[in-house]
Amino acid sequence: MNVFVFDIETVPDVETGRRLYGHSQVEMDKLSDEEVARIMFQQRYQETDGKTEMLRHHLQKIVAIAGVLHTDNTFKIKSLCEPESSEKELIQRFFDTIQRFTPVLISWNGGGFDLPVLHYRALLHGIVAKRYWTFHGTDPEGDKFRFNNYLSRYHERHTDLMDVLASYQPSVFASLDHIATLLGLPGKLGMSGDKVWKTYLQKGVADIRHYCETDVLNTYLIYLRFELMRGNLSQDGYWQECQRLRDKLIAEDKPHFRAFLEAWQPSNQLPLPSDSA
Repeated sequence: MNVFVFDIETVPDVETGRRLYGHSQVEMDKLSDEEVARIMFQQRYQETDGKTEMLRHHLQKIVAIAGVLHTDNTFKIKSLCEPESSEKELIQRFFDTIQRFTPVLISWNGGGFDLPVLHYRALLHGIVAKRYWTFHGTDPEGDKFRFNNYLSRYHERHTDLMDVLASYQPSVFASLDHIATLLGLPGKLGMSGDKVWKTYLQKGVADIRHYCETDVLNTYLIYLRFELMRGNLSQDGYWQECQRLRDKLIAEDKPHFRAFLEAWQPSNQLPLPSDSA
């Protein structure tokens, strides 16, 4: 089974913000991106009666997509495209990966955030993603998607771990950082989603990509524990996959992977594999 664990990072879509919230285009063009974003945050704060400044999905611009791709022949941990790549190129690569491998998508809050953002931005850029949007017999393999497709909340072709583990009850949703910490995983390492915009303004796209990759690593390790809980991995199989990931990160020898490894200690909640007991 092919698996693609993914995460996205976003910033305010200031181009659309200029069109939506300016009294005139000339007036808004005089403002910096930071100033336009501030107007967008203020508008959202007012819309929600002071509950949040979090922008709605269609006003989020994607600046990074990271993934762990696990197939019979492939095990990759990387950000898609290059730091200078356009949003359109990022989104196209994401859907091209689905078109090529037809993987099971794994996310943390992907149904509530990542995929809706990808939908709106793909619509904006005219991205073709036929396999992803297959519901039934319109595809040569359509019958395989009728009862297990990427769009239906209760299907497994996209498994939103946050949603599934909460039994689809929003009142008991938990953050990725909290569940990672619960399981003895690194969680957030010096950065969080609310710092992405400031980092982006400081030309820190590389740092954002690294942060996105470590979020994906946390999600992947939670997924392995989920597969152990479901009986799809044995105890030994679980530890073998963890070691495989460790070996991969060591081989990559990148600073943010080294930091992740240093913070990643075996959980006290599980016994060691049988050959280490």
